[in-house]
Amino acid sequence: MQRIYMDANATTPLLPAVFEAMRPFWIEHFGNASSIHQQGQYARAAVDHARESIAKTFHCRASEIVFTSGGTESDNLAIFGVLNQPRPAGAGPFHLITTSVEHHAILHAAQSIAKQGVEVTFLPCDARGIVDPGPLAAAIRPNTKLVSIMLANNETGVIQPIAPLASITHAAGALFHTDAVQGAGKLAMDLSAHGDLKDVDLLSISGHKMYAPQGTGILFVRRSVRLAPLFHGGSHERQRRAGTENVAGIVALGKAFELAHQWLTEDAPTDGPTHLAHLRDRLEQGILAQIEECGINGAGAPRVSNTTNIYFDHVEAEALVIALDLKGLSISGGSACQSGATEPSHVLTSMGLSPARARASVRLSLSRLTTEAEIDTALTLIPAAVAHLRELSPTYNKPAALASA
Repeated sequence: MQRIYMDANATTPLLPAVFEAMRPFWIEHFGNASSIHQQGQYARAAVDHARESIAKTFHCRASEIVFTSGGTESDNLAIFGVLNQPRPAGAGPFHLITTSVEHHAILHAAQSIAKQGVEVTFLPCDARGIVDPGPLAAAIRPNTKLVSIMLANNETGVIQPIAPLASITHAAGALFHTDAVQGAGKLAMDLSAHGDLKDVDLLSISGHKMYAPQGTGILFVRRSVRLAPLFHGGSHERQRRAGTENVAGIVALGKAFELAHQWLTEDAPTDGPTHLAHLRDRLEQGILAQIEECGINGAGAPRVSNTTNIYFDHVEAEALVIALDLKGLSISGGSACQSGATEPSHVLTSMGLSPARARASVRLSLSRLTTEAEIDTALTLIPAAVAHLRELSPTYNKPAALASA
C-alpha cells in the first residue's frame, strides 16, 4: 500500500540534502566542538557556520541564536529563563501573560511557574482563534515581566498578529516571547530593527517541524535579554545552555534553514508557499463540496499555507484517523503531543466549539513533498470514510435517499 502523509505539523521528513549535510558529522568529523585540537575546531567551525546561516535568515546577530533540543526546551528556557531572574528587593511577584490556545509546552510551563509564585494570566481568543491586542493591553500590569503568544497555532494554523501584540508589550516595559515552531519554514521572519518581528525578544523553533532531525531546535534571544539557564554545567551557548553541542543536528538545522529560505523566497509556480496553499485550498474545497455538516476551524483567519482543521459532525475524530490510516492516509486528531487524550482540544474549545464538535475535528497538515495526486487520493478516501462512520453513528440523520435505499 502506498502511504500518503498529511501530518507534517507533527513532524516532517528529513530532506535528502539535510541528511547529506549532517552525515559526515556522525562518522568522519565526530569531534567535540569545545575541544581545541583540529577535530574539535572543525566541529566548532561547522556549528558557527550553521549559527551564522540561521542568523542571516532571521536578520539577527549570530550571538543571539541558542541551540537547544527542540521547541519544548526552547519554550521552557524562555519562560523559566526570564521569570526565574532575581527580583528587586521588596518587589512583588513577576506576572506572565499567555493565551488559552498555546501549545502545552507553554501552558504546562506557565502552570508550573505559577506554583512558584508567578502570577499568570491566560488571554482568550475569538471564534477564529485570533488573540486581539485589546485584551492584552488591558491585562498588562506594572509587574508584567513576560508575554508569550504563539506565532502560528499547531492545530489550526491560525497566525497571530504578533507585531501589534509585541509592540503593546514593549510599550509597557515587558519582554515578548513567541513560540514560532509552526511558523518556521512556512513564514518569513525578520527580527531586525526594521523587521516585522522587531519587538520580539525571544523566539522558539523546532527543527523537526521544518525537515531537520528530531531533537534539534533554537531559541532566539535578543542580546539585551538575560536568561537564567535551565541546565548547569559547561559554559556552552554563552552560558545559556550547558551541554556538548549536537554537531550533526546543528549542521542539519542550518541546512534546513537555508533550504527553507530558498523555498520561501523563490516560490516557483510548482513549489513554494503559494503552491502549498493552493493544494491546501483544493483539499478544503473538495471536502466541503462532497461532505455535508462539516466546516473549517479558523476559517476567515490568516493561516499558514499547509494546515487545515476540519470538523465532521456525527464522526469521532479518533475513529476517522484510524479508518484513514487503514487506507494509507496519515492525518491527526490535533496536537501530536496530546495523541490519545480523551479531553477535547483546548484550542478548539477556546474558539467556542462544543466538546462534541471539537472531538469531531481532524487536522490535515501538508508538507513541501505533498503532490496533486495525493490530494486527489485524499479527496476520494476522506468522503468515503466519513460516510461509512456516519452510517454507524446513532446521531446522524441519513438523507431520505440513503435511508430508503
